[in-house]
Amino acid sequence: MTNRIKRLEESIGYQFADPELLEIALTHASHGDGRRRTDSNERMEFLGDRVLGLLVAEQLYAMFEGLSEGGLAHRLNALVNKGACARVARALNLGDALLLSPGEERLGGREKESILGDACEALIGAIYLDGGMSAARAFFETAWEDELAQLTRRQKDAKSHLQEWAARKRLTAPAYETLSRKGPDHRPHFTVEVRIEGLEPAMGEGNTKQAAQRAAADTMLKRENAHDQ
Repeated sequence: MTNRIKRLEESIGYQFADPELLEIALTHASHGDGRRRTDSNERMEFLGDRVLGLLVAEQLYAMFEGLSEGGLAHRLNALVNKGACARVARALNLGDALLLSPGEERLGGREKESILGDACEALIGAIYLDGGMSAARAFFETAWEDELAQLTRRQKDAKSHLQEWAARKRLTAPAYETLSRKGPDHRPHFTVEVRIEGLEPAMGEGNTKQAAQRAAADTMLKRENAHDQ
């Protein structure tokens, strides 16, 4: 086993029974003569993407009990997109372990978001094949801890964040209106709209009025690129 593999296993907190799976996960399609693409991480990335989607869906379902299907889907995308996967890959120093062609190396492939994101998904696929869903889940819970924490903070603070952002921009205070309440009393479903003068309204859904308001605020913050302001 190479030092490159040992260092990465230490970084991810998982030791492979079959290190060849990890080698495949780290092999970009550009590596080698370019003809044997089945030896690259593309197929494993396909598998890892599906495993990650299930793990994220499972986590969100448990975390946000009052959130609608649409709200869950929105948050799932934030956790499985290439940007999120690339951030996790950088935190694990995954780029240092990749196998790339000399040409891709010169082009800065070890820092490319697309390559890092794909490799991170392939890594999840490799862990799943080597240790099953329990191993993949344990890796996900550790590796995605910061991403999940940020998502939770944004969700909890969305209304106050929007209020503060509007004040800094000298805009009117956010006004929330309940557009609809559907479903039985034991399982209601609310749709809420938030308005700020001069901006397009934003809608949110949830199983409580408060959850729908937070979802609406979060939607407006994302649309206005205001989460980091």
